[in-house]
Amino acid sequence: MDIFHSIRSVLAPPHRAGLPFIAGGLVLIVLGLIFAGWLAWIGVILTLFCLYFFRDPDRVPPPRADALVAPADGLITRVDLAIPPPELGLPATPLPRIAIFLSVLDVHVNRIPMAGTITRIAYRHGTFVNAADKDSDNNERNALALRLDNGAEIAIVQIAGLIARRILCDVHEGDHVATGARFGIIRFGSRTDVYLPPGTLPLVTIGQRAIGGETVLANIAATPFGIPPAADIPTTPPPGL
Repeated sequence: MDIFHSIRSVLAPPHRAGLPFIAGGLVLIVLGLIFAGWLAWIGVILTLFCLYFFRDPDRVPPPRADALVAPADGLITRVDLAIPPPELGLPATPLPRIAIFLSVLDVHVNRIPMAGTITRIAYRHGTFVNAADKDSDNNERNALALRLDNGAEIAIVQIAGLIARRILCDVHEGDHVATGARFGIIRFGSRTDVYLPPGTLPLVTIGQRAIGGETVLANIAATPFGIPPAADIPTTPPPGL
């Protein structure tokens, strides 16, 4: 079953953001067939890479109203406490944060962690360093504030990476969104962070891989009161990350 699931994921239709790149590869193939064979091979490689990179597989969120799921595929590189982006207007209080790094091999479609209403979307220009680095907090980003159906607030942040130059967000302020729903994509390497309500206990750890829309990051309904001490949450990745 896992093999068939992987095959379906790889062969999934592309996200609309990849269509111009796929079309460019097809044009190169046609031009290569007319003028130069080597150009056609470049077009084939480009087309296949874009079909893979922009793949948009369906995901099935867990059938639990209290489950907050991963907003993206990738490697969890941070589980710490951090102040959410100031442009969202949320209280400047450290919140549990989970950062997911997306390599060029991961699915880059972003998904809503939990059902709620988009209360604010704020885009901020910045740098373009490796999204796994500590300095990437200053990278170009798009931040969303989401008021969950139970009244709690979370933040989701799309962060551009070293070669990423385009963040796409398909939702608008005031939209009510479902758990696991697609809300955007970041082109070519990036990071997606989620800031949890105060006191939330993360159910994942640094070095774990997440599947967007399916991996449960936290149980919101079972959240204890108060923010856990910083010492209870690892703040630095293990060697090699």
